[in-house]
Amino acid sequence: MARIAGIDIPKQKRGVIALTYIFGIGSSRSKEILATAKVSEDTKVSDWNDDEIGRIREAAAIYTIEGELRSETQLNIKRLMDIGCYRGIRHRSGLPLRGQRTKNNSRTRKGKRKTVANKKKATK
Repeated sequence: MARIAGIDIPKQKRGVIALTYIFGIGSSRSKEILATAKVSEDTKVSDWNDDEIGRIREAAAIYTIEGELRSETQLNIKRLMDIGCYRGIRHRSGLPLRGQRTKNNSRTRKGKRKTVANKKKATK
């Protein structure tokens, strides 16, 4: 089993698809990595030899991926929250931060509905 950037790559998949299992590598970047490593995009991971895996590791090491990328993203969010900008405040309160409406949607960000009971009307 090929292990790149601390992630076990699935054996049965093609190289282009398998590299996308690494956080920070999409389809276009995986094609770039395989091109610099001089490995065919269509070969399956099980057919890679140790030399090819080593070249792929070196080509992938150029980019910020996996844990380093996750921590960088978290630090960016923390910085926004610390300076108290609009995006930071929205992050802090768990609301969408790119201008979406919150009246009807945004359940993913807000979480499960919290039902509030109505006040009963006074009878005469």
